[in-house]
Amino acid sequence: MYQKLKYQHTEAQIYSFQKGEVNEYHLMLHVTDPTLSYQQQLDAVLDSYQQLIGQTLRGAVAVFKRYFLSDAANQADDVLASDTSDCAKSIIQQAPLDGTKLALWVYLMTGVSTRLTSGGLYEVAHGQFRHLWNGSAHNLAANSEYQTRLLFNEYIMQLAQEGCKLATNCIRTWLFVNDIDLNYGGVVRARNQVFFTQGLTHDTHFIASTGIGGRAQDPCVLTQMDNYAIAGLQPEQVHYLYAASHLNRTSDYGVSFERGTRVDYADRRHVFISGTASIDNKGQIVHPKNVQQQVHRLWENVEALLSEAGCTYDDVAHMIVYLRDTADYLTVRQLYDERFPEKPTVIVHAPVCRSGWLVEMECMAIKSTDDSSLASF
Repeated sequence: MYQKLKYQHTEAQIYSFQKGEVNEYHLMLHVTDPTLSYQQQLDAVLDSYQQLIGQTLRGAVAVFKRYFLSDAANQADDVLASDTSDCAKSIIQQAPLDGTKLALWVYLMTGVSTRLTSGGLYEVAHGQFRHLWNGSAHNLAANSEYQTRLLFNEYIMQLAQEGCKLATNCIRTWLFVNDIDLNYGGVVRARNQVFFTQGLTHDTHFIASTGIGGRAQDPCVLTQMDNYAIAGLQPEQVHYLYAASHLNRTSDYGVSFERGTRVDYADRRHVFISGTASIDNKGQIVHPKNVQQQVHRLWENVEALLSEAGCTYDDVAHMIVYLRDTADYLTVRQLYDERFPEKPTVIVHAPVCRSGWLVEMECMAIKSTDDSSLASF
């Protein structure tokens, strides 16, 4: 179910999945008056969020938040000071391209318990499963390769404290790279090396991921990471998506992530689609320098991945769209408004890892299922 609610200076887009004890919500909050100061925009977003929690989303708790900022160096401190909620928070400079200074994506659930683990991960528990979220992990090592290696090493230790492993429990990562054209190579080398040491190869599997341009508050942070893992999963619950008719394996061009991952429970299916661009099954860019045609091709690619998971765009709960060139915003906005008028969506400025890709999209889908051989979410 989709709702759009308007407040004094904001608009809320809400996708609801309601089944059993755990209902899920994906919320996108947008500022509607770009002439407001940053503090006024932040206050408007937080005020609207509190109204939603008290009314439309009563009983739901946030399990993950991501703030998209236009100027993290001058804005991140205010977010941290103003939002004291107890959940994983991702704060990244990826300017909303509607001319405002921030936007907010929130993933919420009912019927779950939450806590911060001793290792620093945020646990969301229900039944036999513990969902482990982390946001804005970073360090100040000498370059992007060392920073990425340390990020993964620390994360592996955090998972170990929860009885988990990177290869068997991590479902999704996001890697935000400061000056991606310069620093992405180091991220790739570090991830490839770490994955190999953890038994993640072309012949086993990788992890769904988005590697995208983004800047932290401190300009010396060259790589920032968010991640999501699940404790209590059985191997048969996790399936990897390839859409070989449309996409190649990422290892064909030297990187290591899955195009998408499906996680099955007794009552629902979660589908995590990695950052997807206009690419063919040979690894080549399709429609160079034509953003309109690249949008159509990435839609086709995502549709093929969703179909492999038994889903359609009707099941998609939210979309995040990344643009290299801010001048393409109006064109891309119109395309999305025409095809997906009822999807929580945010379009931000964030160059993709290959300069020829003008646009990239990631999304998550949720589908009702009935499989008594599995445990309920």
